[in-house]
Amino acid sequence: MQFQIKRDTLLKSLNFAHNIIERKNTLPILSNVLLEAKDKKLSIVATDLDLVFYDEITDLKIIKDGSTTTSATVLHDLLRKLTSNLDVTFNLKDENKLNITAENSKFNLLCLPINNFPNFSDKFDNDGISLNRKDFLSLLNKTKISMSNDETRHYLNGIYIHITEGNNKSYLTGVATDSHRLSSSSMKLSENIKFKPFILPKKTVFQLCSLLEDGDEKILLFSSDTKVKFQMGNLKITSKVIDGKFPDYRKVVPSNNSKILSVNVKDLINSVERVITVSIDRKEGVKITLDKDNIQLFVNSSSSGEGKESIKASYNSEQFTVSFNSRYLLDIASEIEDEKIVAKLNDAVSPVLIQDNSDKQSFYVIMPMKI
Repeated sequence: MQFQIKRDTLLKSLNFAHNIIERKNTLPILSNVLLEAKDKKLSIVATDLDLVFYDEITDLKIIKDGSTTTSATVLHDLLRKLTSNLDVTFNLKDENKLNITAENSKFNLLCLPINNFPNFSDKFDNDGISLNRKDFLSLLNKTKISMSNDETRHYLNGIYIHITEGNNKSYLTGVATDSHRLSSSSMKLSENIKFKPFILPKKTVFQLCSLLEDGDEKILLFSSDTKVKFQMGNLKITSKVIDGKFPDYRKVVPSNNSKILSVNVKDLINSVERVITVSIDRKEGVKITLDKDNIQLFVNSSSSGEGKESIKASYNSEQFTVSFNSRYLLDIASEIEDEKIVAKLNDAVSPVLIQDNSDKQSFYVIMPMKI
């Protein structure tokens, strides 16, 4: 195998590939990235067995076909430290040594044979569903804040992707919850589509969010009972789905909360950030007293002091006080697109519905804290 490629072209792909790989692997081959030069293209594959990254690069000069695997982390770091836009030549001298030259630099990286690298089936029975890239990224960003870290309830460690119907339209909907808060966001589909719902694992969600930030081409989504594939041009990510049943989240979404609070979202974020500076633990609660034309925020930390602030607001009911985990409140407020955040409450212990008037297809539920 021998080819020449621009440093920046290969590094762009390796930025994603090396993030797939787990730092501590019991199988050495899983620390490697597969490079295959064939048919006028370079294929790049990385995996942790649950998630597979695949990319094809055609902007290169192939001198000799071939393939090998080498350390993804070492190769990524090496390219990252080379001067931008350099021509880099790869030459597989023998099965165990990959020679890399760039300007005045020469490296020999150790390799493992490709027959040790896992093989994966890329076959899906159904045709791909076409998704708007920007809309799908927004759906993931708005729901991922509520994914759980509790490994004992693994079915909450991701985003539940499914089809919902409303106003004679079909939507792709994502929902996540850690039982203290819930996020839901939907995007309209251009056609009626059916597929089996699945739970997208947390790691896959974060990798997709990173991948989708650049570019504007459509995404193709393929799914089966055990895995899903997202294709963006020549780049593909295939992931196992979480084996488990997602709870019926609709049961916890309040529908009759009559106390309505509206407050400027930037004012709320800035105020919460200020009052919680007295608290060492960001998970400590912030007490909020709701009044007709303002809300008072109060934080009391036994170890460092207290903070208090009042901001303007609109509220339609009698005064009462409710407490929230400050980090949860900030996470939700940061995803609101409108200048106002709207909260619908019932009492100090019942779930609170939070809505975004600029995005009617998204909502959040947060449980009050007992302080």
